[in-house]
Amino acid sequence: MSTPRYILALDQGTTSSRAIVFDQSGQAVGSAQREFPQIYPRPGWVEHDPMAIWSSQNATIGEALAQANLGTSSIAAVGVTNQRETTIVWDRDTGRPVYNAIVWQDRRTADFCAKLKADGAEPLVTERTGLLLDPYFSATKIRWILDNVSGARARAEAGKLLFGTVDSWLLWRLTGGRVHATDVTNASRTLLLDLRTGEWDEDMLKLFGVPRAMLPQVRSNSEVFGEVDRNLFPGGAPIAGMAGDQHAALFGQTCFAPGMAKNTYGTGCFLLMNTGAEPVASENNLLTTVAWRVSGKTEYALEGSVFVGGAVIQWLRDELQLVKSAQELDALAASVPDAGGLFLVPAFAGLGAPHWDPYARGAAVGMTRGTNRAHFCRAALEAIAFQSADLIACMEKDSGIALKELRVDGGASRSAPMLRFQADLLGVPVVRPRNIETTAMGAAYLAGMAIGFWPGRDEIARHWQVDTTFAPERPAAEMADLRRGWDRALGRAKGWAKPEDA
Repeated sequence: MSTPRYILALDQGTTSSRAIVFDQSGQAVGSAQREFPQIYPRPGWVEHDPMAIWSSQNATIGEALAQANLGTSSIAAVGVTNQRETTIVWDRDTGRPVYNAIVWQDRRTADFCAKLKADGAEPLVTERTGLLLDPYFSATKIRWILDNVSGARARAEAGKLLFGTVDSWLLWRLTGGRVHATDVTNASRTLLLDLRTGEWDEDMLKLFGVPRAMLPQVRSNSEVFGEVDRNLFPGGAPIAGMAGDQHAALFGQTCFAPGMAKNTYGTGCFLLMNTGAEPVASENNLLTTVAWRVSGKTEYALEGSVFVGGAVIQWLRDELQLVKSAQELDALAASVPDAGGLFLVPAFAGLGAPHWDPYARGAAVGMTRGTNRAHFCRAALEAIAFQSADLIACMEKDSGIALKELRVDGGASRSAPMLRFQADLLGVPVVRPRNIETTAMGAAYLAGMAIGFWPGRDEIARHWQVDTTFAPERPAAEMADLRRGWDRALGRAKGWAKPEDA
């Protein structure tokens, strides 16, 4: 039998599931993608059907292998990467979810987070976990399910229910229910992990009311977690790499040295800077998180999270129906020299870093009688860049490192008008690699390294190649004026949905 020469990466995202097959040179030779339904039970609530997540992901595996004309025996290992913080609780015996997955964007626990803040809990939470008290993270979502699904808390305390972020859920399904584990990056996004020890923290479990019996085992990012069940594709292949999507993208962008940063323009925007072997505490409302743990060594990152990035493009396409495609939006945005004084703040799910305002809501300000759909398209792309620039400013202050370049990836990084504006705002080059599927690529690298498919980071770094560099062109003074306008628009959006008596 010939030696397996390919790695399969599973990239389970917020709106779709993908599978990509990579060869040893890091080139994709087969891929498949399936969207799945978004569920909005109430304003500010966002859910997924966990079985739809699994079925869509499982279907893409066979499709990607078929496209590459490969069988199971060709796959040396499987890497998994996923939307983070999204919370699933399921029955240990039946494998059935007790409730829909509560998505990272969901805001239903905002009042509980506000109460914990008022009680003075946040300093300890931040010290232990590197995170802030916000509905974004998993712990309050777990608590909500246990308190709102009949009998769930008693069953969880009896060890009959399991919790997992999407990586754990996929691993459990892929291994036929044999392995209940997570990796340290996903675990670091739950509000339950001690950032320095890499273990579940008893004080956090107590604070959020989460029974330890529910929790998966915490593992590193590059090791064999288990094997794919023989009844599934690719049966028997080792699952050897796992990381949250943003950590996988940082690895896929080969940001291996402190000070290197990447921005993923996906549904949200997620900007991570490698800070090396020691966690850097943020003084500017960013998050301190695990970058990865490989070969027993943990490295850390600073992260800024924008909740609505590329999703604003989907909103203009699907809800407002101003355009039929992202390509049409790009063309319209490029047809006008600027947004005509319009600022669009896409705070549809509140504001993430550095504002952390779950009560913010979307706002469009500065409209005149001459404002048209091209201006809206332009303002939408500029909003993505403005939010990312806010994160960079905080990151530079926290790290003491001036950014030299920004590596970018994700679906919205295909937008040349947006990346040009981003470079102008930052005043440094924005670099898009040839392969923008860096999230899946990072998962593949982590899996391949675990089994010796790739010997190490030096070889991986050689695979990274530049596609386009966007250099800043517009005067700094002009961009500073626009930043001031953006800040004023943010002020209009903040606190909009806050209860009158709060």
